[in-house]
Amino acid sequence: MRRFCEHAFLRRSSLATACVFAIIPIALKAAAPTKHLPPGPESWPSFRNGLLQTGVATTKLPEKLELLWTHQAGDKDAMIKSTAAVVGDHVYVGSLNGELLCLELHTGKRLWNYRSGNAVGANTFIPGFKTAPAVSKDSVYIGDEEGGLHAVDRATGKGRWKFEAGAEIANGVNLFEDLVLFGSHDNNLYCLKTDGTKAWAYATEGQVYCSPAVVGNSTFVAGCDGHLRVIDVRTGDQQADLPLDIQLTGSPAVVGNMLYVGTHGGEVLAIDWKKPEKIWTYKSDLPFHSSAAVIEKYVVVGGEDRRLHCLDRETGKKVWTFTTKAKIESSPVIVGDRVFFGSNDGNLYGVMLEDAKEVFRFKDGRDFTASPAIGEGHLVIGSESRTGNVYCFGAKR
Repeated sequence: MRRFCEHAFLRRSSLATACVFAIIPIALKAAAPTKHLPPGPESWPSFRNGLLQTGVATTKLPEKLELLWTHQAGDKDAMIKSTAAVVGDHVYVGSLNGELLCLELHTGKRLWNYRSGNAVGANTFIPGFKTAPAVSKDSVYIGDEEGGLHAVDRATGKGRWKFEAGAEIANGVNLFEDLVLFGSHDNNLYCLKTDGTKAWAYATEGQVYCSPAVVGNSTFVAGCDGHLRVIDVRTGDQQADLPLDIQLTGSPAVVGNMLYVGTHGGEVLAIDWKKPEKIWTYKSDLPFHSSAAVIEKYVVVGGEDRRLHCLDRETGKKVWTFTTKAKIESSPVIVGDRVFFGSNDGNLYGVMLEDAKEVFRFKDGRDFTASPAIGEGHLVIGSESRTGNVYCFGAKR
């Protein structure tokens, strides 16, 4: 059996083998410039909502969630694996058909769409977007299946620049001051300046799936080489290395000096990254490809064993599990006293944080591998339906 990190989530082999910088004007249906505000205190601007990647929403949701609108990303092959971003009055989400969409939050109206590449013929492969977009005041950053990191103007949907890594970018992008951080299947953690020039690249010995968290001047790379590495975010120099001898497939969440991450070997690890050393290990029968949501008391993460696991943050002991009918690759989001997550059984779930009582369920019928984005009083998520259904939930006006 081939290792997970050699083949998971690939639709086709990456063709790029070197880093190249290019400017590409490949926006379609660009809208007239619209006023955009920078991400605010109730926004969801990146994969796990901020530098620490704790997966905790800073907005509120109504007690009763109602479906406000549905938007189809395309006629076919438009499946959504990408977690959306919600900033101000806008939703940004990528599709496997190679389009990044900007939608109006309150109506679902499409304002613009940007394509990862231009179709030359009927059989042209357009690299899809699996990664979550990261949103700044003026740009949206998103990675594609062939290793392109795209910077797109928020107001017009026009491409600003594109950086070519050597292989697929399969997880989120994080923004730190004037830097853009992301991992690639070419074994590198990249740091770019906001003009698209490379600040540094750190080479590991395996594919990098995770979205990098940032604390102070430190960022982290957890990859398929079985190491957790602490990297100086300004220089790219390694500060610490903890060999774990297990493939790390989730994105790390950080609270103080503690880091929490799931593994392909069916473990959730709590690591003191400053020492560095493992503090506790929680074991399951099957891998964890979901990224954990973390608050003061709990660590919540989905597993390939079809269960959502809630663990005591201090001890790593099980508090409860909630069982679905298929594996959970969607990363859970905590908002107030509830947890929301998708399952490959085709359902979006909401459960109570204290006891896992189910309080919400919505059925699409196709896998929800994307994670919920909860911002500006709304929950947005896309499914793997062929038409790429994007759903928005909130309170009807």
